[in-house]
Amino acid sequence: MPTLSTSLLPDVPEITAHCGNPTGNPTAVPSYDRSQVTPGIVHIGVGGFHRAHQAMYLDRLMNQGEALDWGIVGLGVMPSDVRMRDALAGQDHLYTLTTKAPDGSEDARVIGSIIDYVFAPDDPAAAVAMLADPQIRIVSLTVTEGGYNIDHVTGEFVEDAALIVADRAALRSGDHASLKSFFGLVTAALDERRRAGVAPFTIMSCDNIQGNGEVAHATFVAFATSVDAELGAWMDESVAFPNSMVDRITPETTDADREDVADRGYTDAWPVVAEDFTQWALEDKFTAGRPPYQDAGVQLVDDVVPYELMKLRLLNASHQGLCYFGHLAGHRMVHDVMADPRFGDFLLAYMTDEATPTLRPLPGVDLDDYRRTLIQRFGNTAVKDTVARLCAESSDRIPKWLLPVVRENLAAGRPVRLSAAIVASWARYAEAVDEDGAPITVVDRMADRLKETASHNLEDALAFLRDREVFGDLVDSPEFTAEYTRVLESLHTVGAESTLDMLLAER
Repeated sequence: MPTLSTSLLPDVPEITAHCGNPTGNPTAVPSYDRSQVTPGIVHIGVGGFHRAHQAMYLDRLMNQGEALDWGIVGLGVMPSDVRMRDALAGQDHLYTLTTKAPDGSEDARVIGSIIDYVFAPDDPAAAVAMLADPQIRIVSLTVTEGGYNIDHVTGEFVEDAALIVADRAALRSGDHASLKSFFGLVTAALDERRRAGVAPFTIMSCDNIQGNGEVAHATFVAFATSVDAELGAWMDESVAFPNSMVDRITPETTDADREDVADRGYTDAWPVVAEDFTQWALEDKFTAGRPPYQDAGVQLVDDVVPYELMKLRLLNASHQGLCYFGHLAGHRMVHDVMADPRFGDFLLAYMTDEATPTLRPLPGVDLDDYRRTLIQRFGNTAVKDTVARLCAESSDRIPKWLLPVVRENLAAGRPVRLSAAIVASWARYAEAVDEDGAPITVVDRMADRLKETASHNLEDALAFLRDREVFGDLVDSPEFTAEYTRVLESLHTVGAESTLDMLLAER
């Protein structure tokens, strides 16, 4: 069976139309000449979401004959990124994106907007030189919520982290070959451009963080200032950091997804599957130009914050609201969780009663429709999203998505009952044993610490909350702790489903 490649592209529609694939629809391929695409964007953190979202929007523009000078070069920084480098290199950086609608319909297309991939650990100095090239006008990021090296409680950049200390020393000595973090690589490239009189690139965060551009601005400037005050001041004034809101549910690629592509008549080492919904709201603030994103359906706005809050506090926080309760109740797929109406009712109650009052005005947005659409999206059986994916890295997610809702409501004297229940469900999940006594694999950078604190839940109901690095001063709030301890006790005595029944009955 042939492997996806540039040479295979002309044959892909014909192959996929006659190979017996279940949809009967041919796979679409780029209509543009990829040899004419030149680099304009470097993306750090190439994974499923980037390839289902930002790269898809660029491919859409290129199919319209636009943005051919904005090709994407992936930049791998983590040792594990070598897997993506090898998968893409083996098929000319092409991959298949299949979107699946709730009604079961599918659309598959080959995306061609990624044209190269650089693995920085092989040659950090070469990665810096690539970033410093004047052709690169945007550096975009999906490095996860925890990638920005921020203290959860203080909100400050952690300057004594080992990688940061090492890269600071390397930059001060001019040793680009020893750089290991994306902070070091990007800052080194910006410094080279500054010294050469070349305009800086825009740094465009696409991570699920409130004010992601502002967070990127603060952290990059803090790092640069710690290296050289003059460099930090220049970055502060000269580099654009637009805020953005990105949205598309994109589960991890499975072997079944690879088999689905093979059923179309060719092999793809790392295809991507996503829901059919997609949204991108982007602040129109760029240092050295941008693609005509508006022609691909991106919402270019002056203020992204209302859109960010809507998505983070409704969609992302609701994912946490369903995953721990869902896992404890025995579900492993998100659509199976949502097949039980009590979960949809609980999420709608959280979104309506506690999350929505913390949002900013969104003229023209029907929030009731948005909330109900989220429930439908979560229940999409075709996407096959896993509960485990939503439960992972909770110590980075809960403080950024849910705890701001709690704090705003406490300050305003509003209820926090359902938010507290979600935190309690996390505490019960972190005990690493489900309601049937089976082990739970807790995937988190703080997993050992979380499991240790959660192991004391029965003897000290507030043990989990006492971790001030994660929760700050919430343990000192009588309003919050009363609701939290009540739900945690219920989870231990009657289980997740009965606890949800209790919460819904009280509403």
